[in-house]
Amino acid sequence: MTNETDLPGWKHVYSGKVRDLYVPAELADGEVSNRMLVVASDRVSAFDHVLSPGITGKGELLTTLSMWWFAQLAGLDGGRSIPNHLVADGENDIPGAVSGRSMHVRGLQMYPVECVVRGYLTGSGWAEYQASGTVCGIALPEGLNDGDRLPEPIYTPAYKAPMGEHDENISYEQTVELVGPDAAAALRDTSLEIYERAAALAEAHGLILADTKFEFGADADGVLTLADEVLTSDSSRYWDAAAWASGTTPKERMASFDKQIVRDWLAANWNKEGTPPELPVEIVERTTARYRELIEMLTSR
Repeated sequence: MTNETDLPGWKHVYSGKVRDLYVPAELADGEVSNRMLVVASDRVSAFDHVLSPGITGKGELLTTLSMWWFAQLAGLDGGRSIPNHLVADGENDIPGAVSGRSMHVRGLQMYPVECVVRGYLTGSGWAEYQASGTVCGIALPEGLNDGDRLPEPIYTPAYKAPMGEHDENISYEQTVELVGPDAAAALRDTSLEIYERAAALAEAHGLILADTKFEFGADADGVLTLADEVLTSDSSRYWDAAAWASGTTPKERMASFDKQIVRDWLAANWNKEGTPPELPVEIVERTTARYRELIEMLTSR
């Protein structure tokens, strides 16, 4: 099998928990690249550990979903075209060994802000709300339950910590301090716009987009540009709308299309000490099926 760190025409420079990054092979050491290859692997992580085995086909499924959303947000959904980092006709330069799970992208000056938008109350937001009636310091009405829709989507940015450290929730004012008032406003407003467009499209296909996160950079002309993965089941919470409407418990209401199956199994079978156990075949197959089902629902007419 081809070694993914040795792709024709490309030089491997970084591997994260899920993605591998390459620059053109002719690039000199230390030289900044204006284009890159982002390869999505089948690796899956939970509780800050990369697990074994991976989720079969996950890299291709995530890339397929990102590419579909980039196209929608470029205007196919009827909205304005939001610039993204894809290189036009860049698929022609992708090696066959990683075809279908790679994106040829432009190099950007990335903003150190993870742009999180929440339309529903759940996860860490639910835990904070129970304690203080707020989510990331934003006051919410009393009487909300886990999984409830918020009165309106809220923008809750996080600081992208250096590699190996945890991201940290920050206020909008802290974002202004990091990137300046104009960029901070553009990050917030564009994130909310994308969420609202994506949530409407998802709803039309029987899905709820509960929350998501975006990453942006500036191109050579300073244009705000959508980057990284977008609206995938790794970066977003999607729920089945019918189950949310009819469910009587949080678990029934929030039937998700992501790796929650993995998280639940791991939480029940590991004390978070030492090396995580191997994932059973059944858990891998169920997770793959859930990722695939999401794509089928979204892209169906």
